[in-house]
Formats: sequence, C-alpha cells, structure tokens
Amino acid sequence: MALTQYDSAEHIKGDARAALIDLLYRLGDDDLVIGHRHTEWTGLAPILEADIAFSSIAQDQIGQAQAYYTLLHELGEPDPDSLVFDRDCRAFRCASLCVFEKRTWAFSTVRHYLYDACKELKLAALIESTYTPLAKLTRKLRGEQKYHVMHGRMWISRLGNATEESHGLMQSAVDALFPHALGLFEQTEHSEKTAAFGLGPDEATLCDAWRETVTGTLTESGLQPPLDAEPIYGGRRGEHIGAMTELLDAMRKVHKLDPTAKW
Repeated sequence: MALTQYDSAEHIKGDARAALIDLLYRLGDDDLVIGHRHTEWTGLAPILEADIAFSSIAQDQIGQAQAYYTLLHELGEPDPDSLVFDRDCRAFRCASLCVFEKRTWAFSTVRHYLYDACKELKLAALIESTYTPLAKLTRKLRGEQKYHVMHGRMWISRLGNATEESHGLMQSAVDALFPHALGLFEQTEHSEKTAAFGLGPDEATLCDAWRETVTGTLTESGLQPPLDAEPIYGGRRGEHIGAMTELLDAMRKVHKLDPTAKW
C-alpha cells in the first residue's frame, strides 16, 4: 500500500502530524545542544585546524536546529527563538549524549563521531520522508553532514592508533559514551507511527545500522565498543542530566539581559 505524501503543513493531520512534530523536536534539540557544546572548544582545541573545524561544525548544527524549528513553527509550534529561549528544561527532547559539558579532547571527539555517524544514517533515511518539506531540507543538509562525519572519523583513527596514552583516553571515552549514544535511538510514544507513516526511519533498524558502522570504524582504530552496553534513556522524555540546566543557563545568559532586544 502506497504511503501518503504530505506536501505542506496544511496537508498533515492527526497522528501523522503529532508524530512529525515529535520527530522534528528530537532532531532540532539534538543539533542545538551538541552544537552548543561544540562551541565550547572555540579557541581551546589542541590545534588551529581542529579549532576552526569544531567551530564550523557547531555553526552548521545550530543552523540545522533552526531549520528544524522553522518547520515546527510552520506546523503551529512557537517560533524558533521561543523554542530555544523560552522552553522549560523538561520540554527539550535531546539525548543525554548531547548534553555533557566539555571534558577532554578525546571525550569530545568520540562523542562527535558517535553522534554524527548516527546523524548521517538518519539523514540518508529522511531524504525519503513522506513530509516533503523535511525531505527537501534533508537534501541540503547531507552535504554538510558528509564533512562532519569525515572529521569525526579522522580523529578516531588518529588518536585511537597513536600512542598508548591517547589510545587509553579514547577507549575510556568510548566506554563512557557508548550507552548514551544508544540513547539516540530511544523510542517515544510516536516512534512507531513515525515509521508507519513514512515520516522518518524505524529507530531499531537505524540503531542496528549505526552499530555496524561505528563498530567497523572503532575496530579499525584499535578501539573496542562495549558489547554489553545498556542504553541510557530518558532524554526523549525530558529527563535530563544536571548539565542540561547549566547549558541552558549559559546559552540564555545574554537573552535574559533583555528578552525584548532585537539583534
């Protein structure tokens, strides 16, 4: 049976609309939060090339979040600025992987790769979304995403296969972050309908593809993904680690000085 194609916000109703809104919040919140975390390396990365790259990736991700929030606004949700600056912490739907504060370079590069490997697979699926505006947006975003993944994979290989010290730091980061990365595929009350309506990929299928992809890259780099890692869920339900409140406070500091100001 052919799936219904939804050409605009006016054409999608009921359960399909609710599932699409849920999907867009997850996409936008993940990109916004991890993009903000990447900005914490601006001026602090170990080499100039990495500093520029991380800043550029952060800019891309925050811009992509704005694009998803714009689609949400077309569906009747608040405007993008309101979604960023006015929502309660529990209203955000980002996975815990995105939330952690800046730690070591190994920690951030492992997170970067695990996240962007997932994002690349997700965008490859979303290009076939039955919601035409999302499919069109995805075609634009895939070009940026290709370079994000290449950058993450390069650092995994460079540090995983370097010195005994760098290998140890990278393996420790993989062990710590892998359960949180599995949280990227947390099911929501709308997940089954998201896939059934053809709006986005099935999370379990996506997770299997991601495991295969990242296991190959990590193994080639002398790293071992934890085989018995248990997914850490909660982010999609608004149950966030403490760093999320601190992140929002920092992100909103200037806005709070004068919420009515026009920039």
